[in-house]
Amino acid sequence: MHHEHVPVLIVGAGYAGLSAAASLAWRDVPVILAERHPSTSIQPKAFGVNWRAMELLRPIPGIEDQLASIAAKVGGDSMRMAIATSLRDPNPHILFDEEQAQDIAALARLTPARDAGAPQSEVERALRRKAEELGADLRFNTEVIDLVQDPDGVTVTLRTLVSPAPSTPAPAQGPTTSTSRTTPADSAHPGDSASSASSADWVSSGGSGGSASPFSSFNPLSGASSPDSSSSAGEPSSPESASYVDTIVRADYVIAADGWRSPLRERLGVSTIGKGLLGRMRSIMFEADLTDLVRDREVTLWYLRNDTFTGVFITGTGVGAHVVGINFAEGQTEDDFTPEHCVELVRIATGTPDLDVRLLDHATFDLGHVLAEQYRAGRVFFAGDAAHTMPPTGGQGGSLALQDGCDIAWRLWLVLTGQAHPSFLDTYDAERRPIGEFTANAQLGNLGFRMPPALRVGYPEPVEDPVAAVLGLRVHSSAILAEPGDDLGLREDPRTPTARPGSRAPHLPLDWDGRAISTLDLFGAGFVLLAGPRGRDWAEAGRQVRDRLGVRLAPHLINDELMDVTGFWQHVYGVGPDGAVLVRPDGYIAWRSSGGVGDPVGVLEDVLGRILGRVPVSAV
Repeated sequence: MHHEHVPVLIVGAGYAGLSAAASLAWRDVPVILAERHPSTSIQPKAFGVNWRAMELLRPIPGIEDQLASIAAKVGGDSMRMAIATSLRDPNPHILFDEEQAQDIAALARLTPARDAGAPQSEVERALRRKAEELGADLRFNTEVIDLVQDPDGVTVTLRTLVSPAPSTPAPAQGPTTSTSRTTPADSAHPGDSASSASSADWVSSGGSGGSASPFSSFNPLSGASSPDSSSSAGEPSSPESASYVDTIVRADYVIAADGWRSPLRERLGVSTIGKGLLGRMRSIMFEADLTDLVRDREVTLWYLRNDTFTGVFITGTGVGAHVVGINFAEGQTEDDFTPEHCVELVRIATGTPDLDVRLLDHATFDLGHVLAEQYRAGRVFFAGDAAHTMPPTGGQGGSLALQDGCDIAWRLWLVLTGQAHPSFLDTYDAERRPIGEFTANAQLGNLGFRMPPALRVGYPEPVEDPVAAVLGLRVHSSAILAEPGDDLGLREDPRTPTARPGSRAPHLPLDWDGRAISTLDLFGAGFVLLAGPRGRDWAEAGRQVRDRLGVRLAPHLINDELMDVTGFWQHVYGVGPDGAVLVRPDGYIAWRSSGGVGDPVGVLEDVLGRILGRVPVSAV
């Protein structure tokens, strides 16, 4: 049996797993990613990458432009939604109203990052290509069959399908060629399918459930397409006639991004809370020419309600692949969704009885509200749907999964490179879990708001300010040195930022040697120390402390190499001309000093030592 060592092993190639892999590889941290499916998903699932997720992804060279290019091909950055009986409904109710347009405009003014109205399948492909380009080792058709922790690391047994049995091709039926499958609930790539910016996200279900251990068998799907294909390859192979290779991987840390039913979470005994399963949906992916319908309406997401079914419809660019999701009616089973019935449902959804339809794929997804009660179990960290599963109403789940992957990546990088003490990793749970619970409950509230009043009992209220929910969330942990009087609240209005420690560093335009940039363009690679115009002592202290502690830190002096073109930097960041602000790699403010001090080197060394866990709390 082959043995390997890697600093980080990731389980699952969905949004959380792929963003973590790309982020770690960009930071030169060797990483192996194991995904039980043959490729990333072909189902669109979540739709869109919101501004905060893009802020965390954009330091990775080229990724923001790639995602923006994908979005442009499917209709640009905007996400229009409507309620209708079909795509030909003469009087659809458009949900994208003037107030929402103002929210979108407000978000665009608060960040240089672009949102990307792109389907998850395309975003996953882009992240996969980037991660592999940067050196990440992505292993598809590979499943975790055992995991054991000890104080020094994690021993994981991987099983890889190396010779699949011949698959049974789907029978050709003219315009309705179809591959039917149910995606396993403990799979990784649908597991991170919680929705992102204004999308319908569906969490996969079915597969290897029951009383058997989730590690007891290997059942990869050969029916998913390759990353460059738009249709399924056939029925799953028979495990009895396939061959496998087992590998023992010794990892320093594991990121479990293995879906909302997370076998790793179950194996490690991490409990969950929430409302659980909320409903089931059959997702039908098909190919048809809808050019006249798509271009005339310019609606990306339709909520459909008619006499036959309720569900959603995600349009493509006209010619090509589209997806309709049908909510299961009471008593309905997967067997009811025959190829013929799926074609009939597509025609009803489009309002086109004679539409020429070619079925590409159909799968069952669960909609749920499941929250892990801890995001860390020893050396294993939970991300994406393994940490927080939510209904699609509000469309932030996918972006939250992307943020999880980026977030745990920079924390692991600091520890693995010796910049932070291992205890620093406790800050992941302390900071991400409140945000995950807030977002999941907000989307649950949106779902309740759409229900009849009698059914809303026990559902939270919807969030009133979506702008604050995207760019105004705060964090609190030992990696944030809070100021006296801080209310330690979870949200603030990013339109009037406070720049308090624990808050996202505000966007302001700067000039750097004649080049227009944002303050946010400085963040991502390491810590950044921004010193006021008379804060030269702070900048020099930053250089000395960087060398003493071996911490990646970039000091900058405002109105020296960085020109404050608006004149508002001191006001917005809440410091005087001789003050300083320390910003973390994720763009959150960790500490600030309103003015100068007598020993800036000693103060800054103490600050970084406390933030990184290198100074015992008892010694502070």
